Amino acid sequence: MSSRASVSRTPRVEWEFDKVVFDREFPRNVVTKLLVERAEHGGWELDRVRIGNDGVRRVVLRRKIIRAVRTA
Repeated sequence: MSSRASVSRTPRVEWEFDKVVFDREFPRNVVTKLLVERAEHGGWELDRVRIGNDGVRRVVLRRKIIRAVRTA
């Protein structure tokens, strides 16, 4: 399993993306548990999943970036 995070900026909402790769040795239920844990504890949601011909799962997670607004 490996991951890499990046930030995307749009005029209204800013998203942080995290790319995670699971080898084919990880069973489906283990991948599900790992992704659910990241969602519950890190605030991530599923953006897209790609399963390659070699069985490698490439998952993109995203979460909103909430910027604090300074008040006077």
